[in-house]
Amino acid sequence: MKPEPRLNMVALGVADVEKARRFYETGLGWKASSASGGNIVFFQLGAAVLTLYPRAALAEDACVEAAGGGFSGVTLAHNVRTKEEVAAILSVAQAVGGKIVKPAQDVFWGGHSGYFADLDGHLWEVAWNPHFALNERGEGVLP
Repeated sequence: MKPEPRLNMVALGVADVEKARRFYETGLGWKASSASGGNIVFFQLGAAVLTLYPRAALAEDACVEAAGGGFSGVTLAHNVRTKEEVAAILSVAQAVGGKIVKPAQDVFWGGHSGYFADLDGHLWEVAWNPHFALNERGEGVLP
């Protein structure tokens, strides 16, 4: 049996769950699910769920070492509807403690994007892509 292509959940290992929750919930304005509690927080992001969980506990669950740093080989993306929204979202992230890694700029593939790092260094690309439509719910729709 082949798995159906889908991404349901992304779990971020964080140093301080409450501090990370405030960054996303209060800072970025995302609403935490009522299913959140204790040392786990859930955010509904369109068809997927973002989970915040203690880094050491997440590493233990995956049977890997929690220590490590630098580029993990993974970035998360937040696509927006207009070019102007890229800089606006980056500004919001910076105002609540995120670090701008790459300012908003036109990019080689014809869009406009920039990157911020959250409080734990997870990289988020904020992108406007004229070749990648968003439906009414903000979900990406491939051609």
